[in-house]
Amino acid sequence: MRTPVRLISLTMAACVLALAAAAEPAGAGGPDDAHQPWSWPTDGPVPVVRSFDPPEQPWLSGHRGVDLDVAVGATVRAPAEGTVVQAGTVVDRGVVSLQHGQVRSTFEPVDPLVSAGEHVSRGQAIATVAAGHSPGALHWGARIGRERYVDPLRMLVSRVVLKPWEG
Repeated sequence: MRTPVRLISLTMAACVLALAAAAEPAGAGGPDDAHQPWSWPTDGPVPVVRSFDPPEQPWLSGHRGVDLDVAVGATVRAPAEGTVVQAGTVVDRGVVSLQHGQVRSTFEPVDPLVSAGEHVSRGQAIATVAAGHSPGALHWGARIGRERYVDPLRMLVSRVVLKPWEG
């Protein structure tokens, strides 16, 4: 007879990502490395000053990421293992974009510490926050493919704790 368990502090997204991560080791090079657990791109959780608000159609206005309350000059870290696809100025601000399997993460405005083509590890310093974005100091976006933007906060994995059922 199996002992029932209860899940503590677990969102549906975290559950799906945790199960996928258990089925395929992070960095295994499978068809979708998006199953790697992501971490905050900062030195710990920070307040979100503007949340994800995707447009109804790809060509309409919306907020295709989150704005994080991070001080100018703070270190930006890779949320997961990946490859740098952009590190430099786009229009009028510094941008770093990382490819993690089928998911691409983007950070702006930043001063890059990495170069295009470079492989980065989860937690590695990739940039410092530059002035120029308000509200908040750091915009963090994520997308799958060319037009499907996703909330990068959903890529974070909460710790899964299983305990024996007591009643």
